[in-house]
Amino acid sequence: MKPALVTGAAGFVGWHVARRLLELGRKVRALVRDPAGAAGALRELDGVEVVTGDLRDPASLDRAVEGCGTLFHIAADYRLWAARPEEMYRSNVDGTRNMLEAARRAGVERCVYTSTVGCIGFPDDTPGDETTPVSLEEMTGPYKRSKFMAEQIALRFAADGFPVVIVNPTAPIGDHDFKPTPTGKMVVDFLKGAMPAFLDTGLNVVHVGDVAAGHLAAFERGRPGERYILGGENMTLQQILQTLAEVTGRNAPTMRIPYAVAYAAAMVSTGLARITGKEPLAPLDGVRMARKKMWARHDKAARELGYSARPAMDALRSAVEWFQANGYCEDVAAGRRRTA
Repeated sequence: MKPALVTGAAGFVGWHVARRLLELGRKVRALVRDPAGAAGALRELDGVEVVTGDLRDPASLDRAVEGCGTLFHIAADYRLWAARPEEMYRSNVDGTRNMLEAARRAGVERCVYTSTVGCIGFPDDTPGDETTPVSLEEMTGPYKRSKFMAEQIALRFAADGFPVVIVNPTAPIGDHDFKPTPTGKMVVDFLKGAMPAFLDTGLNVVHVGDVAAGHLAAFERGRPGERYILGGENMTLQQILQTLAEVTGRNAPTMRIPYAVAYAAAMVSTGLARITGKEPLAPLDGVRMARKKMWARHDKAARELGYSARPAMDALRSAVEWFQANGYCEDVAAGRRRTA
């Protein structure tokens, strides 16, 4: 059997997809830009073949995908702030085009492209789905804009006959969130007591293990050119924090910040970041995204892929336990109370 190339295997979702493939007995080739830096993340992926490459370097992608039968293109520059936003476009837009072109030249038989739920539309306080109208103009910040543009590239490849299936994960949470991602950082900040208040916003929380399973289901049963939301449970931010309180035994913040106050603070924080070059404590794009509840439905994935998701509490508990065990925050296990 030809190996599956997984881009982003040293990242959060990519690591879980690579592990699931290995558990199923598949050969896995992991594309990484910096093998030394990725060594810690890849250590637990026994049997993975590591190849060096860069999404911005087409020749390296030709070498990486040679002989592969499947591509899981998961790698992305996922940040809510960047000193040089053009880097996101080079990795997410140009990089996706480069990777799909290399896969097509190599004769890859099937590709799963990882987009984001941020590329769907969100009606006010009601869940969106794959059919909700949305446009580039509605994308907030370089990350969402670049991912929207990359998704359009993937759809064009599919329209031209290259078998690309698109998945749109919501807000994955769980173990092995190495960097961590912005959603994982929210959990870490809670554990550190660094979240004294909250905004009136919402996310769709999904266990990263379910997202990985959804990728394989999309590979096996997804229709090329179709998008599949891989989601879980729609929750307000206040509900997420209350669930974390149940898991950890800590108190959840009770003060809600008015949007205008959060926006003003983010303006100052992001303005200082432009001067210092250091990541802002409150990225302006993150506050702008919070203006709408990013709630979604995954009915299509359930119907066509057989996809299902476990309760959000399981995802949050998995993240808490992993972050504690790996030194990301103070261990609060002693204060944890039993939950149903």
